[in-house]
Amino acid sequence: MNPATNQSSNSARAAILKSISDHLAESARHELVIQKEESPQLEIAQANGKQDLTSRSLVRRFSEQLEAVGAHCIIARSEPEAASALKNIIQKLQTDLSRALRIALSNAPILERLMREAGINGSEITISPSAADLFDYDVGLTTTQAAIAETGTLVLESNEERHRLVSLLPPVHIALVEAANICATLGEALTGVARKGPSGMSRAITFITGPSRTADIELTLTIGVHGPKELYVIVNDGSPLINQ
Repeated sequence: MNPATNQSSNSARAAILKSISDHLAESARHELVIQKEESPQLEIAQANGKQDLTSRSLVRRFSEQLEAVGAHCIIARSEPEAASALKNIIQKLQTDLSRALRIALSNAPILERLMREAGINGSEITISPSAADLFDYDVGLTTTQAAIAETGTLVLESNEERHRLVSLLPPVHIALVEAANICATLGEALTGVARKGPSGMSRAITFITGPSRTADIELTLTIGVHGPKELYVIVNDGSPLINQ
């Protein structure tokens, strides 16, 4: 290899690693600020026997960041509210397309239950269709294993459910997030991902921040070329639904 090329490659690698390090350091500082700002509120809430205010502020921050990157966020406080939110999303999509939808579900049991409660009519609903078939589906519905408040990011672990391609191939992705699983920062989320050690980590971990975005060499941004062009997130801020 040409020495000049090798030096350029090393410089680029060093710049990328420094950028990652700087962002992780900023994430840690951000997490510390959050803890300092919210600890008095948390003490007051605990003293009064009220709901944890930190959890509420994380939901609010996650929702704001999610919508800032072009996604849609709906807060539900019970299973009926989550089912109603899902029904409203599906009905809107059916109206937009003027036809019935093909909807792919991951194998998380809560999703099939929510679909029944929502009473979705006139659509084809399939649990974990094959990868080849998924290209013909309009909507993919999954749960998530975590979310990141500071960036509005979803975290999906393949060991927990068969949902990776369901979240990536259909043009619309609908995700269910438990408020209790929202982390403040990327660093906190990565700690959770690594909680079982290298041998226990999922083989595929997907981080999703808003609809799919692709830019060409002239930095012209296009939505939905290599993934869903629309993302809807239902945050369950009531009793946990997943794994019930």
